[in-house]
Order: sequence, then structure tokens, then C-alpha cells
Amino acid sequence: MTLPRGADLLHEPRLNKSTAFTEAEREKLGLLGLLPEGIDDEDTQVRRALAQLEAKITDLERYIYLSQLQDTDETLFYRLLMSDPARFMPIVYTPTVGEACQKFGHLFRRPRGVYLSIKRRGRVRELLRNWPERDVRFVVVTSGERILGLGDLGANGMGIPIGKLSLYTAAGGVPPQYTLPLLIDAGTDNEQLLSDPLYLGLRQKRVSDDELDSFVDEFVSAVQQEFPRCCIQFEDWAGNDAIRLLERYRQKVCCFNDDVQGTAAVALAGLLAALRITGTPLPQQRFLFLGAGSASIGVAQLLVKAMQSEGLALEEARSRIALFDRKGLITADRDTMHDYQVPYAQRQAPVDDFVAAIERLRPTAIIGLSTVGGAFDRRVVEAMARINERPMIFPYSNPTSRSECTAEQAYSWSEGRAVFASGSPFPPVRYGDRTFVPGQGNNVYIFPAVGMAVYATGARRVTDEMFIAAASGVAEQITETDLANGLIYPPVSAILRTELHAAARVAEVAFASGLATVSRPKEDLDTFVGSLAYIPRYRSLV
Repeated sequence: MTLPRGADLLHEPRLNKSTAFTEAEREKLGLLGLLPEGIDDEDTQVRRALAQLEAKITDLERYIYLSQLQDTDETLFYRLLMSDPARFMPIVYTPTVGEACQKFGHLFRRPRGVYLSIKRRGRVRELLRNWPERDVRFVVVTSGERILGLGDLGANGMGIPIGKLSLYTAAGGVPPQYTLPLLIDAGTDNEQLLSDPLYLGLRQKRVSDDELDSFVDEFVSAVQQEFPRCCIQFEDWAGNDAIRLLERYRQKVCCFNDDVQGTAAVALAGLLAALRITGTPLPQQRFLFLGAGSASIGVAQLLVKAMQSEGLALEEARSRIALFDRKGLITADRDTMHDYQVPYAQRQAPVDDFVAAIERLRPTAIIGLSTVGGAFDRRVVEAMARINERPMIFPYSNPTSRSECTAEQAYSWSEGRAVFASGSPFPPVRYGDRTFVPGQGNNVYIFPAVGMAVYATGARRVTDEMFIAAASGVAEQITETDLANGLIYPPVSAILRTELHAAARVAEVAFASGLATVSRPKEDLDTFVGSLAYIPRYRSLV
């Protein structure tokens, strides 16, 4: 490999060491005079970066600073993130990334990733060849149509793949050189963006489903040709597109949809831990979802598979799941519903009030994936507390403004009896003589672990069984002390350890199912997976 020299080296984020270049490196690589005389060690660089971050007023300013650091010194960026993940993950991803995506065109400084415009039909493979890395293992791709709970953000949605892949590395240990953020720009129906002079995307309405499917076909084929060992993660697609495209490709290529399968697995992980508090097994639970889109269906499908693995028949497992949307409880006599909702349609009279649905169905857990902020109001939580000694309240919508309730509301309205987790972060809650630490059921517990397992095993496909294994692996990291504090997800401060353990569980499934393309190692899988994890250290360049 021929190294760049001088200023070119300082502009290569994967090789740049900034003030940490040694005297010998500066002499040999043409850096003398281009850097101050002082030579920092990595800890000093981190202290300087922290000082600069602390001078920022808002998390959005901190997001911008960290983005610039990623563009200039990738090793320092990851060293900083991995030094305190609980502090930095909410900045580089949810909730701050939501605001960053809304303002993406206004904040834009330097391009990252690949933008595939629908007007480049027939040239997708050519565009992928413009990416400098030839061994891409992971593409996170979005259409920008359903960004978090914020709706259609078009090309502004590129912030999501960038953030997700940062977490592949910081939380899952996947080496960053194998990752590629990608946006398929098929237009936008967001009139505010189309009229914004600083919007950077294609200025047209979204194309039809048929046109989109044809383009995605070309994209998937091109990825297989250019990056044959690549796994595709579909991210933040509109609900119907998400389910349709997942079913179209999941048996053909290595791919998954994080909003469908990742959300499902993180919900399952939380439930498995919560059941250690309630003391009742999974097959005895009844679940009522607020929201009936792709995320809810993904959770429902994985719950059914998990209950089947514990002995329930398919129809019995499905009967324990109910969906409630804007029209009310989805019942068998509803005139119109999506095909994927039919298996969960209740043989009940219609009901359009969520509290009435709770009182009729008597769920042990309510799961919010509606993006309707405040939907789990006092009436809802009190109804759950009336029929359950330990009601499970899971408002999983994000960002924070879209959460169905806050942690404080859930604990106070249930008199401290709720088993709570949310999709957005909330601070600890004091109720009576106890302090509860609310868990955040963020997909970050799952998708980096699945990615690391695919990287370690070279898996040809990603299966539902792998997501169940990932969920189990995450739940296994919960201690009795965590449970006593109300925490049903492992502390984010230990996210890498949690992810690597979950990845080992997923790898076990890959080897057992014959989907791995590497030989099973002689050492235990935790050791094997851990040995492959990225460590943010500068390497000597002389």
C-alpha cells in the first residue's frame, strides 16, 4: 500500500493521526511544518476533544463537531465514542440524529457515503464503483421516506445510515472500513423540503412502487456483483415498502430490515428480561400494540416464533397478540386491512378506545410503536395497573417527542409498579423511597451484534432465529442488581461487551444452521468474536 504524504495524509481520516504523528512519521511522510511541534498521546487527544465538546451549547452542535471529527480523524472519533458510549450514543444517533436529519441540507459540510438517485437507472453498479473501498461487508440503505418518527425527509435521511454504521463499529466492534452508508433518492413528497433552497436531494415527487422496486432490484444486484460478501440493512423505509422488500430479498441475499427485525428483537430482549421481574413465562403473556405498521408486525412475528419455540401452537401464539391503530382495534370483520395484519385480527367486536381495548383484552404488556407522543396517558397506565400487579409499559416510539409516555408518567401513574422501557432515553425517576433507572429499548442493542456475527461467520443469510438469539444474548447480560433498579436492558456503558456476547449467540446459530462460510473456530465463540473486534488505535506508518 502506497501511503499518501503531507497534506494529503492529513486529509485521509482513516490514516490521519493529527497531533499524534511521531517524530519519525513526520520526518518520513512530509509532515514537518504542517503540524505544531507538540506530540500528543491518544489520551491527550481525547482530553482536548472533550474540552471542545464541553464548550458546545447544544447536542446538535456536539453532533456537528463529532461529524467533523469522523471526517478528519476516524480513529480518534471512535476512541472518543467508545470511551463513554452512554454519553455519546445519544449524540451521534437518537435522539440528536433526528434533528440533524431535519436540518441535514443546512448542516452539510462534507459528503459521506453513496447517493443513488432514481435518475441514474442503469448506472447503479458504475456508481458503486466510485466508492474507494472494494471490500464492503455492510451497506445500510434508506429511502428517507420514514425517518424515525419524523416522516419523509428525502435525501436528508442520509444521517441515519451514517449514524447506524458508526454504531456498528462503536457498539458492535465491526471495523469501519467495511461499512458503506447509502441513500436511494427516489424523490420526496415533503413539500417543505421541495421548496427549501438548501435541500440537496432530487426535487421531484416520489416515484411509484413499481419504479422503486425496479431500482431496488438493480441496487441489490449491483451490490452482489461489486461487494459479494456484503450484507444489506434496510433502514427507515415506509412501512409497506419495508415489509414488501424484506420478503422479496430475505431468502435470496444476506439482508435484514432493522425497523422490522431489529425492533422486534430489542422488544423481545426487553420482554425476556421483564419476565424475570414479573415471574411469568412468555407463553402466558398477552400483548396489545398501539400502532399496526411494519415495526409492530415485526415484533409480533418474532414474538410468535419465540412463543412457538416454548411450545405454543402457531394460532394460539397469534391469538395472544392484538393490534390497535388509528381506526381502533383490528378485528376480523374490518373491511380493509393489510395482508400482514390479518393473522392478528381479533375475533372481537370493534372498539375505538384504547383503554376499552385494555379492559376487554386484559394484556400483560402494551407496546407503543405509533409515533403518537403522549398516547399512553394516565387513563391507559392506570388501566394497565388495575389488571396487572406488574404492568409492562413499553413506549418504543422515538424520538423523545414521539414517545407514548415518559418514564416518570409510567412509574407515578402505576404507583411504582410498572416494568418500563422506552425507545427514547429518560433520566432516573424517584418514586417513594425508590429510584428507578428506565431502560432504553434501542435497536442499537441488536443490529451491531447481528452485523458483528455476520462479519465473523461470513453468514450467507440473516434469519429470524438469529434475531431471537441476539435478543436472548442481550437479556442474558441483565444482572439481578439491574432488575432491582427496574432496568431491563444492560447499561449502555457496557454496550460493547453486551453486543459481543449477543454476536457470539448469533454466530452459534449461523454455524449450527450451515449458513456460515468460515470454519467453526476451535476456541469458544465469545473469544472468537471478541478477537475480531475493532480497537481504535493508531497504527505505525513507518
